[in-house]
Amino acid sequence: MSGSRDDARPVFMIGIAAEMAGMHPQTLRMYERRGLVSPGRSKGHTRLYSQVDLARLGRIQSLSESGLNLAGIERVLGLERELARAISRVRELERELDANARDAERAADAARRAMSHEIVHVRHVGGPPAVRVAPVIPAGLRPVPRPAPVRDPRRSS
Repeated sequence: MSGSRDDARPVFMIGIAAEMAGMHPQTLRMYERRGLVSPGRSKGHTRLYSQVDLARLGRIQSLSESGLNLAGIERVLGLERELARAISRVRELERELDANARDAERAADAARRAMSHEIVHVRHVGGPPAVRVAPVIPAGLRPVPRPAPVRDPRRSS
């Protein structure tokens, strides 16, 4: 199934479609009532089936031959539809993610170019630094001073 517009165009009347699918026309009507297939209609309300419909009928027939009843076939086809939608959504999200990654890379490149002339490279010659810098401890993390231990006069050390 190529998925072109011609494949989706309803052209086959029910008798021809049933013969092409290897089914009885009444079976096609029952599948339509169950919502398994949705043929187009002519101006005179005649059912017209497309290549897409015939492929779907073939899928229904293969599921039936594998032992599934109509309820099982409906469930499988519904799950296949959900899977196709999920795959489509994943592809859409992948394209969006790729576009965002390209934008982020461009922004990072621009930021690197903007900062490259502002960076001063310092070469360490050796010896201690000119000014000793005391470590800074944030106010909330300063150690709590402990009281000096009280000596017991009865003990001699």
